[in-house]
Amino acid sequence: MEGTEPQNGQVDLLAIVAHPDDAELLVGGTLARAADQGHRTAVLDLTGGESGSWGDPGTRGEEARRAAHILGLAVRHSAGLPDGALENTSSARAIVAGHIRALRPRVVLLHWLEARHPDHRAAARLGYDACFMAGLRNAAVAGEPHRPHKIAYALTYREDAPKPTFVVDITDQMERKIDAIFAFGTQFEGKTAMGEVFGGGERPLREQIRAHHAHYGSMIRRPYGEPFWTTETMLVDDVVALQVVSI
Repeated sequence: MEGTEPQNGQVDLLAIVAHPDDAELLVGGTLARAADQGHRTAVLDLTGGESGSWGDPGTRGEEARRAAHILGLAVRHSAGLPDGALENTSSARAIVAGHIRALRPRVVLLHWLEARHPDHRAAARLGYDACFMAGLRNAAVAGEPHRPHKIAYALTYREDAPKPTFVVDITDQMERKIDAIFAFGTQFEGKTAMGEVFGGGERPLREQIRAHHAHYGSMIRRPYGEPFWTTETMLVDDVVALQVVSI
């Protein structure tokens, strides 16, 4: 896991998340699938999770490194912003925009706009605004201007989200997603619920996560999936080749 200073090395797909372990929970399967397809993938953790109830910054950093290896990430950076006090300020936007300019992703994955954790809500708006700011030629941001082509919001575990714009098939990556999540042993081992992963009573957290992703997979007639939403309508090039059976 890299430090707070932006470092160059272009990637194809970047997840910008509030805390170490958010990317694994929300989009870990998509990151692993993209890596399997030959794309360079990255995570920008906006904070170090230092205000969390379990673990400490050093331990969480080690866990993040292990998870990054499991998912096949090319880069994992930390923006060094304050955990529990994340805000969409001009200084925070400049820091995040600097990382975006350094990594130059084509696609960025963000938290959903509403969330139980205030840092998650702030991260969604901060990530979007930083993507815009990174493309401004005269912005006071390190590096050359760059603006991602596509922004997608992760709907994973959300009970208030709209119907997904698309779902990524993570069937072949599901085991690695689980392994990456539980690389954060301080956060998840022995739990039956965590954050917005609700339901199932005393069912182990691993099983609850699988149940959620089986539901998303059923939307595309596959065993497991991860759901996303975009503000813009998606383009269909060949209507005859549309996937997911209707009847």
